[in-house]
Amino acid sequence: AESLHSSVGLLGISAGSLLLAVRFYSLPRAAPLIPSTALGVLLLILSSLLAYTGVRRSLRNASLFLSLCLTISVFWCGYGVVFILGGQGVLNDTGDFRNALVPGLVTFTLALLIIAAVGFLCGEVILAMIASAVSLASAHEVAVLYSTAFGSSAVACNYMVICLVGGYFALGRILYFLSKEKIALPGTDLAKKKTHEQIQSTSGSMNRFAVTGLILNMLSASVFGCRLLGVTGQLFVGQVPWLWAAGIYQIGVCVLSYRAMDVLMATFFGFTSILKFAGGYCLLYPVWQPEEPSFPTPFLVVFSILFVVLALFLALKSPVDGLYLLFYVAYCIALACRPKGFFEGGPQGVGVAIFVASAVMTLIHLYNGNASAKIPTGGGAMKALLARSSFLKLREGADLHTPYLGYSKYADAEVLGYACSVLASFAVTRTGDPQAPLATVVIPWVVVAGGILKLLGGSVAFARGKTLESSAFILYAVMWIIWGLTRYGGLYGTTRSFHTAVGIIAFMLFNGFIVFCTLFLSIAWFFYSLTFFLIAISFLLDAVHALPAGYDIAATLIFGLVSFYCFLSALFSSTFEGSCLPMGRPIVQLSGVGGGATKCLHLPARKASSVKRIADILKNGGTCGIPTDTVYVLVAACNRPDAVEKAHQSKRQAQDRPMSLWISSLKQLEPAKHLFTPLLWDFMEAAWPSPISLVVPRGEWVDFLGMRDSAKYVGTPQSVAIRIPDCSVTTHLIDLVGPIVVTSANPTGEADTTHHNQVYAKLGNKVDAVLCDGPSPENIASTVVDCTKIDSGNIGFFRVGIIPKSQVKSVLIFFLLP
Repeated sequence: AESLHSSVGLLGISAGSLLLAVRFYSLPRAAPLIPSTALGVLLLILSSLLAYTGVRRSLRNASLFLSLCLTISVFWCGYGVVFILGGQGVLNDTGDFRNALVPGLVTFTLALLIIAAVGFLCGEVILAMIASAVSLASAHEVAVLYSTAFGSSAVACNYMVICLVGGYFALGRILYFLSKEKIALPGTDLAKKKTHEQIQSTSGSMNRFAVTGLILNMLSASVFGCRLLGVTGQLFVGQVPWLWAAGIYQIGVCVLSYRAMDVLMATFFGFTSILKFAGGYCLLYPVWQPEEPSFPTPFLVVFSILFVVLALFLALKSPVDGLYLLFYVAYCIALACRPKGFFEGGPQGVGVAIFVASAVMTLIHLYNGNASAKIPTGGGAMKALLARSSFLKLREGADLHTPYLGYSKYADAEVLGYACSVLASFAVTRTGDPQAPLATVVIPWVVVAGGILKLLGGSVAFARGKTLESSAFILYAVMWIIWGLTRYGGLYGTTRSFHTAVGIIAFMLFNGFIVFCTLFLSIAWFFYSLTFFLIAISFLLDAVHALPAGYDIAATLIFGLVSFYCFLSALFSSTFEGSCLPMGRPIVQLSGVGGGATKCLHLPARKASSVKRIADILKNGGTCGIPTDTVYVLVAACNRPDAVEKAHQSKRQAQDRPMSLWISSLKQLEPAKHLFTPLLWDFMEAAWPSPISLVVPRGEWVDFLGMRDSAKYVGTPQSVAIRIPDCSVTTHLIDLVGPIVVTSANPTGEADTTHHNQVYAKLGNKVDAVLCDGPSPENIASTVVDCTKIDSGNIGFFRVGIIPKSQVKSVLIFFLLP
């Protein structure tokens, strides 16, 4: 798979370069061989392919390849849309085409040059050659756009170099496979790079997607910086593809940063995506209105405050990154001071500074992610400083982003969700002009911040097992999107207002249910959902044109302050150990509900280290919930009588449903083999491993297991149920611990637990750990067979589970037949 993704990525770059080479070779002709619209569509298809291969390959820690693929992907995405606009006549003349292309070309000339330089320094010659060739091609194209003395054939030659490098790579891979891995051309043997990448991946957790996010910041800053420096003649619709392509990819980088477990940078990239969409909106607005849109001051003041807070927390881990965020604080302040926002010289000047700072940060992050030597960013000094503090201690280690309920591939996105609530709430204070509803830049803040990014936060929360929080985020996101587009899109009318009011009332009913549920979650979440009622009432009163003066400001301040507290609390909990700003305990506490959130260790079953840790807990007398070949069970080590008694008490085990015994192989009962009849022993060998529990006569063999007085909790005075589960994780655990005592992971009388989340909900505050493996492979328990009279040829069934009676009897008949 690694070889496939690398090959597809490099060959995709070669294919796009061939298209562009043909385009520029035929440019002097009256009609290019490839029409602009067709070329734009093909580039969009290739950009999607490159984004996919880059992300898939990134899972193997190929940082430079990831940066190259994603950078060229976003380049060709914006480039392709500009070509489509040109082919459809939106860009009327050469000047428009130049003004549209130059900001992107300038950005990617520098960005790809940085990637090429790091590639040569780190020995990635093929990737470096491709990056440098695309960089030179972009630089030549800028020269061609400003002076006809530069021939377009120079651009085509650079793209042909990429085609030749791609052909060399393709030849190397073909020879590699045809020779059965015996012949590998220099630079094409991916297997040699794998070990180096794996060593780098274990050296520390680094967000390898940050480089792409920083390049996207360069792109958006370039659009406005080029206008200030006179490189482009105007800001217009032709530059929107660069801004919105950067915004879309920035949201993708935000998601992937959560995948890289980097909460702070993911939040930062979410913030910057809002600015990119707002910038594109401003450039698009003059298409249908002659004047430039105005910026609402409250948004940007609040946004600058959020950037300051985020910069302070990020500076604790990397002071250089924290200083970089201060440029965006200045940017928001500059936008707030100028009513025309992006069209003013002040914000454009800060944009130039952001472009330079982003280029420097790109070089630092890319070099540190690929080279053995590192450029210092001050992180070590801050850690040493905080190590002396007894009040604040940074969260570090393998459990830094341990999921709330079980295994998740993403870090917690609640920080971004709360911050977006703060931003979107200030939209309520803007009444809007009925004659020109779009003249004030509000829709990007409401739809992108309150809607899209909150949906993202809800999706990540759901992946982490936070069902209630994710439901609230998704509900509020839908509410912000619908209300924002209706109010600030000029869709209000007599009939529409009535329909909008009915919809808002329905949302309020849903929110009432969420408020009720948050009583069992935390105090902060209760007030967060309760104060959203104030926002919903503001929506309702505005829809029916009965909004009292000042109510919207009061609702904004109350909901905004509660959201800001939740934002700070989530930042503290993701950065520091302990609860500096707690969310509070549940207002209504139910027995067993929420106990696993703070008391119960949860470990992913797919990791061998997790199984070993569970084994250590069991050896030390703990009880754990584990997955099996059927449903989840509660287990304790047989040689720890105290643990067996603890499991019995935590389960409130009924006398008619005693605990059973599990082993990993019959070798664990070999010392007591003489105490079993030959037929029973052979039947056990044939029946296991499987979801079949065999109830066998109780005897002296039980004493071999070391349960002592706690043996009374296992089985009945006459019999004991034994099983070897057909689950590699469970049997490996039993190999490490020895025979274990087992009972279902649910209070007596309740349904079986088929997901680790249910174990938390039912027994989370009564067990020491849960081995998390998602949903059970089966929702049916094991079949329990009565073998106490097997020597007479008869077996019975206490419970028919996943294995039918006929299958069990067929095994016995095999031994009874002469």
